[in-house]
Amino acid sequence: MGTLRIDPHDRDVIRLAPMFSALPSDALDVLLAQSELLALSRRSTLFEQDEPAATFYLVLDGWVKLYRMTTGGDEAVVGVFKRSDSIAEVPCLTGGDYPVSGATVTDARLLAVPTRGITELIRSRPEIGLAMLASTSLHLKRLVEQIEELKARTGPQRLAAFLVDLAPRERGVCTIALPYEKLLIAGRLGMKPESLSRAFQRLRSLGVRLHHNTVAVGDVARLAEFAGRERVMAFRCPALRTGCRNIY
Repeated sequence: MGTLRIDPHDRDVIRLAPMFSALPSDALDVLLAQSELLALSRRSTLFEQDEPAATFYLVLDGWVKLYRMTTGGDEAVVGVFKRSDSIAEVPCLTGGDYPVSGATVTDARLLAVPTRGITELIRSRPEIGLAMLASTSLHLKRLVEQIEELKARTGPQRLAAFLVDLAPRERGVCTIALPYEKLLIAGRLGMKPESLSRAFQRLRSLGVRLHHNTVAVGDVARLAEFAGRERVMAFRCPALRTGCRNIY
């Protein structure tokens, strides 16, 4: 673990997060002055389930997963988060415990914001508290979407939507590098590993070819149509339809 300097590029990424985007520059400076920039290797633990919530995080680079351990000892993936996604601000805001565990799934750079002093900071700068509440609302919307996705989509449709989100374009041919291991992708999509393999086989008829950790897509628009993306987008908040992203 290392402490790094927040440079202008990092600040731009921080500004992409809904929690920070609306803050005046001076309020953001106050919050950043209490924060730490971390460089973590793959599979580094951020926090563990039921620990007191002492820090929340913003992903600057890399991928982070949140998960719970089942009574049977299996890992249930709650979500996987990327650049400009914030993590665990809800328990920090309420003064509770972490309801899940968090760990990096790739090498990652994170902004760590300690809970200590947040209450006093919110009293002096109410806009910071409002930003945290707005972020909490977005998390709730994300959970609703995730439940809707699991109930209304088949496994192949969920995989198709996942690939469309990773695609660098909205239509036509493209190649996608899977961002993390297939076992974690399966958990993220609510599948068993063998179900993920069958889902990839099902998408072959749509021009999808998997080779190791790379996916070739014949037509992103066709894949999006199969995923039922238009219907799911109707459930998203207006801000998201104009470019903002849901976060945890």
